[in-house]
Amino acid sequence: MTADPVLASVHIDAPPERVYEYFVKPQAMLAWMGDYAQLETEPGGRFHLDIKGASVRGHYLDLEPPHRLVISWGYAGSNDLPPGATTVEVRFTADRGGTRVDLEHRDLPLADRPAHVVGWIHYLGRLQMAAPGGDPGPDPGMPRQTHRSAAGPPDVCRRHS
Repeated sequence: MTADPVLASVHIDAPPERVYEYFVKPQAMLAWMGDYAQLETEPGGRFHLDIKGASVRGHYLDLEPPHRLVISWGYAGSNDLPPGATTVEVRFTADRGGTRVDLEHRDLPLADRPAHVVGWIHYLGRLQMAAPGGDPGPDPGMPRQTHRSAAGPPDVCRRHS
């Protein structure tokens, strides 16, 4: 049984073109989320992101720079939420001199929804600091780790804290 989608929004003091980059460029992604990123920003391209021991694996499904992107999302080694099992859609709208980011995470199992609500609030807060040029500092991680997996593919980009 799937849960209602996780919905999260944040206003960021940076233009949509800049905020969009934080979802498609490995170094920018690691400024706010993850320790490793391999991003192939084309439809069907890999979306690999390791976040505090959780290996997110999926693909870019749709890219409309700088307005919208859709990513499949799951975890390497997970039977409950395997790679690509869910969908994350992010919309970027110019708003009040910055960007309104609206995120919708669909198809999550009911048991996984609470952790993803907390996770997206946590990480969008970090994005809110990073995208305008700030430093959110080392990621303390989530209060509760729900997915763990084996080591990911060879390094493409790692955050150095």
